[in-house]
Amino acid sequence: MSKYIFVTGGVVSSVGKGITAASIGRLLRSRGLSVSVQKLDPYLNVDPGTMSPYQHGEVFVTIDGAETDLDLGHYERFIDVELSKESSVTAGDVYQSVLGNERRGDYLGGTIQVVPHVTNMIKERIKEVAVDSNADVVVVEVGGTVGDIEGLPFLEAIRQIRNEVDRNDALFVHVTFLPYIEATNELKTKPTQHSVRELGRSSGIQPDVIVARADHDISEEILAKLSLFCDVDSRAVIPLTTVDSIYRVPLVLEDSGLGNYIVDRLGYGDKTPPNLVDWRELVRKIEAHKPVLSVALVGKYVELHDAYLSVKEALHHAGLDIGVDIDIDWVAAEDLEENDASTLLGDAHGIIVPGGFGPRGVEGMIKAANYSRENGIPYFGLCLGMQTMVIEYARNVLGLEGANSTEFDSESPFPIIDIMEDQENVSTKGGTMRLGNYPCELVPGTSAHKYYESSVVNERHRHRFEFNNDYKEKFEDAGLSPSGYYPLLNLVEICEIKDHPFMLGTQFHPEFRSNPVEPHPLFTGFVGAATKILRGENQGGD
Repeated sequence: MSKYIFVTGGVVSSVGKGITAASIGRLLRSRGLSVSVQKLDPYLNVDPGTMSPYQHGEVFVTIDGAETDLDLGHYERFIDVELSKESSVTAGDVYQSVLGNERRGDYLGGTIQVVPHVTNMIKERIKEVAVDSNADVVVVEVGGTVGDIEGLPFLEAIRQIRNEVDRNDALFVHVTFLPYIEATNELKTKPTQHSVRELGRSSGIQPDVIVARADHDISEEILAKLSLFCDVDSRAVIPLTTVDSIYRVPLVLEDSGLGNYIVDRLGYGDKTPPNLVDWRELVRKIEAHKPVLSVALVGKYVELHDAYLSVKEALHHAGLDIGVDIDIDWVAAEDLEENDASTLLGDAHGIIVPGGFGPRGVEGMIKAANYSRENGIPYFGLCLGMQTMVIEYARNVLGLEGANSTEFDSESPFPIIDIMEDQENVSTKGGTMRLGNYPCELVPGTSAHKYYESSVVNERHRHRFEFNNDYKEKFEDAGLSPSGYYPLLNLVEICEIKDHPFMLGTQFHPEFRSNPVEPHPLFTGFVGAATKILRGENQGGD
């Protein structure tokens, strides 16, 4: 039977609950325990798939096609597990299910209330993860901040779960922030005290562990004060000051004694000692002095870096593997439309164009692909970035003036990218794209095949439009070759250009599969090719 760790947050949002939850999972995995993770989001959207990246950051896609919060990406990268739709629960999803049950008459004419109907549905979703994963421990992060009205049903549900299981089978971790007052040169504990009090007053939850976040060093005196006034074991008040890399956090928590405290409290103290050798080696690589590689990320939402969180992390993973520090130059695609490409891209050793939707900035992305192709700069296109690479090639190499995607120009004389057949009559937005894992067969002798060192791979998708096979032969004759296919429908999944250091695009999102210990092979190939440019090596193709 699974045990539970519930992670809540107080004082302010964006305090680091997701990284804390992911790090706890890493500490448990290092002791030989199996772990699953779940995120409870109190917003009323059914999922974040229809939300603007400026509202919510990146949408992370699971293997079974769920569009989820970006924290699930942290969970997968830190814990090295593949999660499913069960790991993402929103208030909108819960209320939709409850109302659907009511419409079917499942409640036998009863009055539908937040307690017990909504809270029971939340508990059901939490317990599904435990049953289906059969994990030793399920880590559950509750989104939002204590005091948020919309979060109350979720807090009530986890309180009830603790009463339904053995006391040693559930643990509450509260992540809070200690503000620093410049005038008096001190950290203040009062907001945390109030947060703990509100958690108990509104929801009846007393935290077992407090993780105290701060931008300054936390003294033993402050930790003792938190222990006293928040009624938490002194061993369970864990300092977590801001660090220069999120991948240090598991080691900071371990060295503060959190891992041992948790397994003792949950009755797993007899498990093997933690094995964090690979993680300590990772941090050693992060700390090591390395040459700096400049990568221009040309996107639609670059003002909010979290919109491309997995892309950013995958670049850093590859950089650690190759032995370079990645310096990302965030280039707005719209700015490229109005400026000379060399002005914005001239210092880049590599160019990456990630996914997106809609026509805004697309001509800038096409301009980036043109600059890369003509100047021998490594280019990596992800989803939309692959499509813009193909459009550029059609216009400037094949001479197909007006070539475009029907997403941007439905009257294009050369619809190089077109809507998938099964998407033509889809009118609703949420959860209706091609989503999740699909197999891709790689063409022998291609760069993609070389980097993967495999004949078939499975990658995650999130798109409606696809390479138009009517033009495949023209592209192949001109030097742009499809190098990966979805075998069932013969859909082009990867394209690459010959006689170029690295110019490759994928219809899928390889960034979702990268983690710091096992970087994605295509990102490693891209960063490796860009590193040759940095070192002034031969810029010819493979």
